[in-house]
Amino acid sequence: MTPPDAASDASGDTDAADGERSLKERVEAWLSREMPIIQMHGGTSAVREADPETGEVIVELGGGCKGCSVSGITTNNIEAELITWPEIDEVTVRVPDARESLGGPDQAESIMGVDRTEGGRGDWGSSNPGKDHL
Repeated sequence: MTPPDAASDASGDTDAADGERSLKERVEAWLSREMPIIQMHGGTSAVREADPETGEVIVELGGGCKGCSVSGITTNNIEAELITWPEIDEVTVRVPDARESLGGPDQAESIMGVDRTEGGRGDWGSSNPGKDHL
């Protein structure tokens, strides 16, 4: 992977004035250049915070990354690289839980209007359905 002092932008041109770009812009360019697998698999990445004063960087993955079985590997790879940059002291990569887009496990109804109580069966799922049960 390319170290930040020799970073190039997404077009591949070497940026001689790299110091003029913000930390956020450099992290975004690195994600585009070195982690194309995110977009290739329908995912998205966004740098939510890149504070050169505190050295804290927060990256959020979304789209196809939500619920992806290998998002943990992608997260670890991003963290492992960015923490080596001299101006970065702390890296957080967040991947929202896929259930968050449905309102979480406490939401009684999904986006399709299916009652998720009692395993999605509503009151039909009770252990004693009554004499009218088919």
